[in-house]
Amino acid sequence: MRIARIAHPEGVAFVTVEGDEGAEVAAEVAEHPFGNPTFTGRKWPLADTRLLAPILPSKVICVGKNYADHAKEMGGEAPANPVIFMKPSTTVIGPGAAIRLPADSSRVDFEGELAVVIGMPCRDVPRAKAKDVVLGYTIANDVTARDQQQADGQWTRAKGHDTFCPLGPWITTGVDPADLALRTSVDGELKQDSTTSLLLHDVPTLIEWVSRVMTLLPGDVILTGTPAGVGPITAGQQVSVTIDGLGTLTNPVVTR
Repeated sequence: MRIARIAHPEGVAFVTVEGDEGAEVAAEVAEHPFGNPTFTGRKWPLADTRLLAPILPSKVICVGKNYADHAKEMGGEAPANPVIFMKPSTTVIGPGAAIRLPADSSRVDFEGELAVVIGMPCRDVPRAKAKDVVLGYTIANDVTARDQQQADGQWTRAKGHDTFCPLGPWITTGVDPADLALRTSVDGELKQDSTTSLLLHDVPTLIEWVSRVMTLLPGDVILTGTPAGVGPITAGQQVSVTIDGLGTLTNPVVTR
């Protein structure tokens, strides 16, 4: 099932996306998509709506250096345990929305990532039960002001600018995240080409690790890390992240 959030002629709604590419239909979900969603019966052609960020999380938890090749390109060693940090909820935007480059940064990078969407309140989740708390998976771009990251020695400012967490195009349920091809391109030029099978700490491990620290709420998002190939984006460009089985997340880049 594909769960999306749309703007339609009468407002905003959670929907499921049904049908083949080019002929998709958005079926309105009553209230919210968690648990066993029910439907209102209203439907729209997806082409007549606008896709929004598929979820508005209370928090976005990110994992640093979770691919060995990315750790190497950043000039560091792969960590023995997950290294986590957070992006504010105000960084979240949807497909097609503009990544806005701040005036006080001279280097902003893309980072294509698999994102996990939590489906229920949970705490201290054992690895063996991690899949039980997952609603589904979506695509993320952990946009980073690289110069600010290096200058500050910690990552809050660099990762926290408004628009620095594109998510979408929808949440896909029933997916095995163990080996999904991930590719990022800028203006059609391939920059990242990897697979989630190379994650140093896989999804169950990350859920176990993060939930030992903090309670996870429905809709919270865990970004699982980016592979090698990260690089700068500039105003006027367009960045796309594709994960097999999940779709493509595309965002233009503009000056803030």
